[in-house]
Parts: sequence; structure tokens; C-alpha cells
Amino acid sequence: MALSTASSPASGVIARVDLRGRHLTLRELRAALPRAEFDVEAALEVVRPIVAAVREEGAPALYAAAERFDGIAPPRLRVPTHVIASAMESLDPAVRAALEESIRRARLVHADQRRTDITSTVTDGGTVTERWVPVDRVGLYVPGGLAVYPSSVVMNVVPAQLAEVPSLAVASPPQADFGGWPHPTVLAACALLGIDEVWAMGGAQAVAAFALGIEDGTDVCDPVSLVTGPGNIYVAAAKRLLKGVIGIDAEAGPTEIAVLADDSADAEHVASDLVSQAEHDPLAAAVLVTDSAALADAVDAALVRRVAATKHTERVGTALAGAQSAIVLVDDLDAGLDLVNAYAAEHLEIQTRDAAAVAARVRNAGAVFVGPWSPVSLGDYCAGSNHVLPTGGCACHSSGLSVQSFLRGIHVVTYSADALREVGGHVVTLARAEDLPAHGEAVLARHADLDPAS
Repeated sequence: MALSTASSPASGVIARVDLRGRHLTLRELRAALPRAEFDVEAALEVVRPIVAAVREEGAPALYAAAERFDGIAPPRLRVPTHVIASAMESLDPAVRAALEESIRRARLVHADQRRTDITSTVTDGGTVTERWVPVDRVGLYVPGGLAVYPSSVVMNVVPAQLAEVPSLAVASPPQADFGGWPHPTVLAACALLGIDEVWAMGGAQAVAAFALGIEDGTDVCDPVSLVTGPGNIYVAAAKRLLKGVIGIDAEAGPTEIAVLADDSADAEHVASDLVSQAEHDPLAAAVLVTDSAALADAVDAALVRRVAATKHTERVGTALAGAQSAIVLVDDLDAGLDLVNAYAAEHLEIQTRDAAAVAARVRNAGAVFVGPWSPVSLGDYCAGSNHVLPTGGCACHSSGLSVQSFLRGIHVVTYSADALREVGGHVVTLARAEDLPAHGEAVLARHADLDPAS
């Protein structure tokens, strides 16, 4: 069902959608807030030959892809340790202090996520232990397109380290402004976290190199078990194409912010938060859901001022004017909650009276930011939470990156002879009921007298 939208005020920069007085089904609610076009399936046709070239040619394909997509090939694919060390030495002290605080807070939060092994006693002499074991090797992707993302180094590396992954490698695109190496702030963040395996490669070709492994002279990038980290549509398409060869965290799409607010919200706070996420990408989604027409008008006016004043005016303006962004009017907060739960935003702010109680009713969101003093940008950098989050509505079934993302649960079954005897007859019966008699015979080979047919 297509929902009509009323035009914004002539001076506005964002569409207005009025859902007051309408009782919508879940399907209609999901359609009410369209997202940016992000066709991963179409991008697969671009990515297939890139992945094939890396599979067939190895390192030469990566150098060629860097020339084509990044405008420069790196001097080497693996960044030398002295280049990484130099980046940290030249890092602005204020940026270093901020990164160190970001790391400290992320470690505090993620340390509490580490699961412990649990043994369940099923019967005397029969136990099942769930062991949590880290994957063997992880490729962590750090984008380098419209912005610089040392914070993504923190968000990927910290949970992987706390999961005790034994082998970590970071990939980030080569930069023409820095001699073909990744951005020095990204390299410095790697150094602060003790990561010395960094590869100057980006896009789909980086995902392929991690999945398949490459050799570049004496430098070897062994295949990884898992690739994590956000990227553009081609990174998402490469993840989809190679899923099964590798595990992935998610197919990340353009960033999203939704704000659920009532008339107690500060319009300048709301507008600044919408702009803060819109500056990521022209496809970024910025959505305000409110039951207050007065707040909607005030936010619209604030957006006009802030878009004109912000550094990335064109990018922000394009994102806010896109079909993926809107101010949505609803009858009340209950209707607003229904809408944001159906939308399942990557980032959801609650700026209402009794915000904690409202936030407790949120079921679908990548991360929830509660009250006027918890902007999304805090979570992007220094809240301690992780900013690698599900997009495109995937928050209704998926979680953000965590220590758990890097662990696998393995059941360890230990039964004694008596414990097997106690239940063995049931195993034989169920095996025969499924017409898998050899399953039962594996028990009868140990306890022949358990045959129910004898």
C-alpha cells in the first residue's frame, strides 16, 4: 500500500508524512517509512568478476583493483610495521586520548559479554557442556570512502580481542593522499590496539582476499573464518557472494537514525542528531516520529539552519531530501512505538517524557539511546557500546557486533556406560521410527540387551 505524503513547508529540507487517524497493519507500517535503494543483488554482478579475479590471479588483481577503485595502488599490500608505528607517533595527542578513552570504555562493556562454559547434568553420569570457542582467524574491514573511520577499528577489534580470537587482520583501502597506505589515523588506531597485520586493500576485493587468502611476495594473508565490519554496497555484495566460504556479521546498508519524540523534546537536539547521521552518506536515513506537530515544525526549521551551516551541506541535504528520510506525525506515543518497532532502525533515540519506560517497550532496534543526553554520536565513539549494527530493518532479527559474534558454541557430550544404558532403548526406538536403524545399532553395539524388539 503506497502512503501519501504531504509536502514539507516551502523552506523545509525533509518530507512530512502524516499518519494521524490511520490504523495500519504491520505491512503498511513497514511501508510507511521507505528506505534508501540498496540493491545488493544488482551489485553482485559487479562483484562477481572482482572476486573471480582475486581467486584466479591473487595479489596482482588486488593491485589492479586499487588502481581502478581507489586511484592508487599501495607500495605493498601488507602495511609495514614501521608505517603503522609512524602513524601512531605522529597522531594528534587529542585524537590519541580520545581513541584511548573509546577503547577503554568499549573494553569495559564488551568484557561483560564473554560467555562462560556451562555444564548441564542430564542424568547420573551424563553431562552436556557448552563450550564457547573463538573462531580461528578474523578479517576486520574498515571503510575509507567519504570519511575516516578509526572508530570502526575500535568497534571491530575490541570484541574480537575479548573473545580471544588468536589471529586478527585489518583491511582498509589505500589512500592517494597518503602514498597508497590506509589513512594514518586508521593505522594509529590499529597500533593502539596492538594490531600489526594490516592490509592496504578495500572494497569487494578485500573481502575476497580475506576469504580466499593471497600471497604477495613473502607476505601471506591466510584465509579467515569470519569477516566483520561495515562497508559500501560492494562490500555487502561480496559478503553475500562469499557467505559459506566465510562467516559474516551482516550485509550493512546505509546508516539510519530514527527519533521517537514528544513535545518535551528539544528541537535543536533532534535536528542536530538527524544531521549527524545524514552526514555519513547521501543514502543515510533520518526519521523523526512524533505526536507533536509543533515539534515537527520546530525541527523542520532547525534543520534548514543546520543543513546550511554544516560542513557537508550537499551530502546532508541530499540524505534529508531523499525518500528514506521524513518527519512522521502519529496520533500518540503508542502509535509511534508501533511504527519504530516495525521500522527496526539501526539507531533509535527516545526523546520523550519518561524516556526509560518508553525505551523499555522497544523491541526492534540495533541500539537504543535514551533521553536528551544520549545522542547517537555518543554511541558512534565513546558510549562503550558497539556501533556496528544491523541496518535495513534487520534489527528485527539480528544483533549488533559483540564478543558473541566471534564465538561458537560447541556441545561436548559425556555419557558413562550406565547413563547410555538408561536412555539407550529410547534412542533405538526413535532411530527405527525415523527409518535410520543404523543409528540404533550404534547403541546396540554397546548394549545389545537394549533391543526393544528382542
